[in-house]
Amino acid sequence: MDDFWSHIFNFSDYGELLGLVKNSLIAGALLGVVGGLIGVFVMQRDLAFAVHGISELSFAGASAALLFGANVVAGSALGSLAAAILIGLLGARARERNSVTAVLMPFGLGLGILFLALYSGRSANKFGLLTGQIVAVEEPQLAVLAVISVVVIAALMVMWRPLSFASVDPEIARAKGVPTSALSLSFMILLGLAVAVSIQVVGALLVLSLLVTPAAAAMRVSASPLVMPLLSVAFAVTSIVGGILLALGGGLPISPYVTTISFVIYLVCRVIGARRQRRGFGRVNPKSVGLAS
Repeated sequence: MDDFWSHIFNFSDYGELLGLVKNSLIAGALLGVVGGLIGVFVMQRDLAFAVHGISELSFAGASAALLFGANVVAGSALGSLAAAILIGLLGARARERNSVTAVLMPFGLGLGILFLALYSGRSANKFGLLTGQIVAVEEPQLAVLAVISVVVIAALMVMWRPLSFASVDPEIARAKGVPTSALSLSFMILLGLAVAVSIQVVGALLVLSLLVTPAAAAMRVSASPLVMPLLSVAFAVTSIVGGILLALGGGLPISPYVTTISFVIYLVCRVIGARRQRRGFGRVNPKSVGLAS
């Protein structure tokens, strides 16, 4: 039993190891901000299932790039964008979107597994695309990740008010002249980019823990259009940076740590939300978030 726990939490020589993950910590903080902000709209627009579908094609693109010796981030982004655009164009309604996503998911996963099976390089690279890696972020990769993150954050800031309106009540927004179709497709492209960069750290299988769970937790405790996104970002950054620091001590993939921290935060917020509801504050409705903005 002692060997089991020492394999999960082992902080001997931790100071020396900490220097190895400097880039990963910076990347994690950036991804936490991106995931926390974009997760607000993922929840408002009921796109949690679509995130999973996009991640599968992103995984296929990254696997193809790994096989053919191309840039893995670029391959991941191409796969994500292809999936996001297809879902955005073909899945205007929730039922259609879920059907398209359900078709893309097994196709993307199967294609990714095929490419990994053909890849003869390091097995750690294969495993990392699925479950994440803590020391795999090199300087060029960090630069690309930072540029994409800044683009996504800047675009979200520009689109925030009309996108919130269109997410909460698309019919009224359309009647008021808001370009809901263009906003929807633009958001799907941003979501595809966010998924692509997130996969580089947390892996394809568990990207939901960064792009969905923090926002879902924040919505349990606040409906404020200002407080809720800030909480979502704080929860996402805590989950991924904390996961990286814990994974470094145990030498295990980052995913179990990130998902555990994220899930614990969600449980705590759910308990707090339930207590607030019993005291008469009312349940937070994700669709109502953003009305005040």
